[in-house]
Amino acid sequence: MRDLGAGFGYLLKGQRWVARHGKQYGFGLLPGLITLVLYLAALIALATWGADFVAWATPFADDWSSPWLGLFRGFLTAVLFALCLLLAVLTFTAVTLLIGQPFYESLSEKVDRDASPDGTAPESELPLWRDLWISARDSLRILVRALIWAVLLFALGFVPFVGQTVVPVLGFFVTGFFLTEELTAVALQRRGVDLRARLTLLRSRKTLVWGFGTPLGLAFLVPFVAVFLMPGAVAGATLMARDLLGEPAGDGANDPEGDDDENAGPHETSAARPN
Repeated sequence: MRDLGAGFGYLLKGQRWVARHGKQYGFGLLPGLITLVLYLAALIALATWGADFVAWATPFADDWSSPWLGLFRGFLTAVLFALCLLLAVLTFTAVTLLIGQPFYESLSEKVDRDASPDGTAPESELPLWRDLWISARDSLRILVRALIWAVLLFALGFVPFVGQTVVPVLGFFVTGFFLTEELTAVALQRRGVDLRARLTLLRSRKTLVWGFGTPLGLAFLVPFVAVFLMPGAVAGATLMARDLLGEPAGDGANDPEGDDDENAGPHETSAARPN
């Protein structure tokens, strides 16, 4: 239970860190705003044409009598929208991190410097395009894992009682785990920790991961909240990554002047990283 509280504590520390660094927070909002516009457009299109898609996909039900035809297709339309909404929550972080790679790399590095006793941070020696490629590739692998879980949970949702009680709770924990993986990847990739090693590291401290990611996943369900929490979530995930690796994990107290730091703007970063 201590790890559960510690995970939530890192989420709060990350939000406090960006509150003290207004310029970093402002830069960190831009990728989330871009992603939000794209996702809203997709969800509006789904709400507009989702029923038509379900009707096209179920021609065998065309001759069903009322009210069964309407109930059946209405249920499938609701399920389709719910699955797409879950997928949006699972992928929002990955897409935002991909769009905002330079911004979040800069933010994560600055958090590392603030929390480090000697004021240094791991750096990458890879060019930006290489960082983007590795991030996109790993995000796709995580998305496949998340989709497998989504399909499994969807199937379990039809089990009486369990589908209405246990499955939704389990779904939030699964979402929290994958959200945390995506967010900690910003700091861990700079340290040469590949996807397989990251997953092993996170599984070794599941309650810490759930304490951080599960409340964040719940908050991301509220419209627009994800945009404003993303910069702080990256900062908090960086602090938690330091904890997972046994490094000092303060809350940025080493930088009392905040935005006056010369590295406040986004820049290309570099840590030799095996691939």
